[in-house]
Amino acid sequence: MLGMAQIIAWGGSFYVMAVLAAPVSRETGWSQQWIYGALSLAILVSGMLAPLCGRIIARTGGRTMLAASGGVLAAGLVLVGLSHSLWLFLLAWTIIGVGMAMGLYDALFATLGTLYGGMARRAITSITLISGFCTTLVWPFCALLIEWLGWRHACFAYAALLVVSVLPACLFSLPAGGGRKISLVSNTTSGKQETIAQDLFWLLCAIFTLASVIMTAISVQLITLLQSQGYTLAAALALSAILGPCQVASRVVDMAFRRGHPLWTTLFSVGLVALGLLILLLFPHLAMPGMLLYGAGNGLRAIVRGTLPLALVKPEEYAIVAGRMARPALIGQALTPLIGGWVFQHFGAQATLLLLCALALINVLFTLLLKMRLPQQRAMPEKS
Repeated sequence: MLGMAQIIAWGGSFYVMAVLAAPVSRETGWSQQWIYGALSLAILVSGMLAPLCGRIIARTGGRTMLAASGGVLAAGLVLVGLSHSLWLFLLAWTIIGVGMAMGLYDALFATLGTLYGGMARRAITSITLISGFCTTLVWPFCALLIEWLGWRHACFAYAALLVVSVLPACLFSLPAGGGRKISLVSNTTSGKQETIAQDLFWLLCAIFTLASVIMTAISVQLITLLQSQGYTLAAALALSAILGPCQVASRVVDMAFRRGHPLWTTLFSVGLVALGLLILLLFPHLAMPGMLLYGAGNGLRAIVRGTLPLALVKPEEYAIVAGRMARPALIGQALTPLIGGWVFQHFGAQATLLLLCALALINVLFTLLLKMRLPQQRAMPEKS
């Protein structure tokens, strides 16, 4: 139920713009830059509010906030449908950004980690497996709604879907109360540090931020990058379509190795992403295996976001730490379309791919540094 709620929540926020932007622009005459800028604004708002949401989850357990997120996202979509001026459209996406901070992956993972400690890993992996089908389900559904009802009434209809699905799913699936009230947590917290060392914290922030920036850049520019490598639009669309199944497949494989430390999942994730992008840059005719590798690595990224911090802190502290880590990653995501578009416009596709490969390799180095640092962290808990 939580996986389906995430599909609906992501579809009504982060992913809806892909099918909403064109009809909005046609009717209103607003530029695509301003329309997509509204999504960047929502992501930025989400990033700024992530630490506050983490503190609320640590105090309350997160159940009520997650349930309420559907209503906030719905209110934002209703305002989108009522927008006849650009400032109102931007305000609507600001409200959607609040709902994103309250109810998407970061908030859900923080809630599960607070409630169940180390036992949350299986739930996190299962939820990301289900929600991996988000774009496959949401984009055709939203396109059908827009074709049938028009984009304004489609927003109203999707808002109703958010209200009737997210609230009951969260209230039914999650127990009331905070993590300290769940007996399972007491069996998973022994031996963990009271707080995470600052150097580890910022290293994790860097790893998550670089991974989010690369994912956002590829999501926005992949079709254009493939076309610049000599592929037709149809071929580029076909290659892009394999990313979703690859992401889901990698999450299924991770479920089979869930007893291993999440650091190994992190190494596989950043390594596969870097290898896939390098193949695309150096061997354009091998774009399909490159996309297979990249898709598998990116599929593991969502799992790592939830499980790696969980292995390093106590469950009752997890929500606060996860909220603080989410802020730089989300801010990076918000800025990526602007910076990536500028790089592509001024330096071309090859330079853009080269920059993404460099970021991916730096992320591999950061992850190896984290691997070397972790044994020292465990050996010196009194200095944390």
